[in-house]
Amino acid sequence: MLKLHEAYKAKVFDLHDLNGISDRTLEMHFKLYEGYVEATNKLREQLSEIIQDGKVDQEEMPAYSELTRRLGFEFNGRLLHEYYFGNLTQHGSDHPGRNSVFQEAAEDGFGSFDRWKADFCSVGKMRGVGWAICYLEPASGHLSNHWITLHEHGNLAGFTPLLVMDVWEHAYLLDYKPSERADYISAFFSNVSWKAVELRMEFGAPTLFARTAKAGTS
Repeated sequence: MLKLHEAYKAKVFDLHDLNGISDRTLEMHFKLYEGYVEATNKLREQLSEIIQDGKVDQEEMPAYSELTRRLGFEFNGRLLHEYYFGNLTQHGSDHPGRNSVFQEAAEDGFGSFDRWKADFCSVGKMRGVGWAICYLEPASGHLSNHWITLHEHGNLAGFTPLLVMDVWEHAYLLDYKPSERADYISAFFSNVSWKAVELRMEFGAPTLFARTAKAGTS
């Protein structure tokens, strides 16, 4: 487990030559992600110093409160970028495959994969700064698509993020106009690693995943 004062090292993602998302955008985006890593490390270090004596004094409370609130923004910014880069791949696909566990879950919850995708894309087209995330509810195996404002407002406690799409303008502004977010979303889907998505499903609900996968091959 990462201790409060230990520095976290930014992950390296081997992403390049994606469809519709330029290497220039990716390089800029990686640097931005590294900034979230650095900010998170700094905040955790500062908080560790405050509680070093085992208490938060009254005069320390204002700074402690602000640092703690800021940590939610920076830490989620770090994590969501790791999910985002992690579900992209060169030579990806806009469809998980007819016999995939994800497709079966989408059909079960939305009636069809296309209807699930329409809902997810519509979430991504909402006005504002944030993320579109498809979550898995571990207890039921149901999928649900949600808008996350900034990085920390709207995340579902206990749910597993399966597909994470960054729709802050920095994710696409070097390649598309602000009014062309829909084109960026189409490009995003053409680079999705459904293998990564299904690995997250397996991690989030291993018993359900195994049962569904077995039924799909029988």
